[in-house]
Amino acid sequence: MFSRKTSAAAAIAILLGASAAFAANPDVGGAPMFAEKNIIENAVNSADHTTLVAAVKAAGLVDALMSDGPFTVFAPVNDAFAALPDGTVETLLKPENKAALTKVLTAHVIAGNLSGAELKAKAKSSADGFVHLETLSGDALSAQVRGNALYIYDESGNAGKITIADVNQSNGVIHVVDTVLLPK
Repeated sequence: MFSRKTSAAAAIAILLGASAAFAANPDVGGAPMFAEKNIIENAVNSADHTTLVAAVKAAGLVDALMSDGPFTVFAPVNDAFAALPDGTVETLLKPENKAALTKVLTAHVIAGNLSGAELKAKAKSSADGFVHLETLSGDALSAQVRGNALYIYDESGNAGKITIADVNQSNGVIHVVDTVLLPK
């Protein structure tokens, strides 16, 4: 009888632990994000990232973002792309502008898996209040904590707020950002 109770308690603990693990990953764009799926497999389901997904496809970066990584991606929402000057997205999506599009997109990606908590801790402990990051494009991003929020700055000093942090992926992490970060 004791063994049966112990087994039942263990099963409940496992189920509760599994539920907590799945609950830890937030929904993005109205879709659940699964830690066992990669960046692309999750992003295609987010209604808030259709422009980003189209741009990644046009730039030929799908295979790269499906690879093992790990990657930290600052993923701009559709509204961030819509806030760019008229015609910018359409121009970048043209085949003849693939190199420029690739540079813009890879300026949102860091090699490694950096959580929001890690970014905040590094920024708070630095001498200037920023953590400085190098993107896959070779451009610079900086992260700063303002209040309880985490902001990402591009090389021109434009700031984007991380609106959803720590969307874990099998090959890294996505942080949803409200701004397109532009390289110089």
